[in-house]
Amino acid sequence: SVVANIGIWLGNVGTAWLMTELKPTPVMVTLVQSAASLPVFLFALPAGAVGDLIERRRLLVVLQVISALLSGLLGVSTWFGLTTPGVILLASFLFGAVLAFSMPVFQAIVPDLVPRRELAPAVSLNSIGINVARVIGPAIGGFLILSCGVAVPFLVNTLFYLAVVGLLLNGLPRQTRAQPSGE
Repeated sequence: SVVANIGIWLGNVGTAWLMTELKPTPVMVTLVQSAASLPVFLFALPAGAVGDLIERRRLLVVLQVISALLSGLLGVSTWFGLTTPGVILLASFLFGAVLAFSMPVFQAIVPDLVPRRELAPAVSLNSIGINVARVIGPAIGGFLILSCGVAVPFLVNTLFYLAVVGLLLNGLPRQTRAQPSGE
């Protein structure tokens, strides 16, 4: 969760910075955040239902692969100078849509990963991780932009998404949803 959230903030810094370079008007920079936030508003309820209908780990893997592809494409197009304000807004909307479907599943998967007796500390730790990522992600993003260029946060973010896919496929314990009441 921390790695995924750091990646999200890397992407947010990258898209805002890139729009500031390409079309430095307050409206355009604000539209980036609006494009990223609108899908959460539009898809929150259906996303929760989808998260309950589809096996969570599999859904997260698919969503993280989509995010990795989006981030990689945005990084490559930015590297080669092909990114336009329209591309940034479309990418922001698509990232927001994936995030809208990922958020409820990331929250709901916690009980699948830890025994019932460890659920409260796990939820607290997850919340702390989200807030830590809000600090670390933009700091890393700003450093990467200043030292390596605006395309690099998107490329690093791609690696973060792929790391999350690896953890989801191989690194997390598998537990059943129904656990004995003694746990």
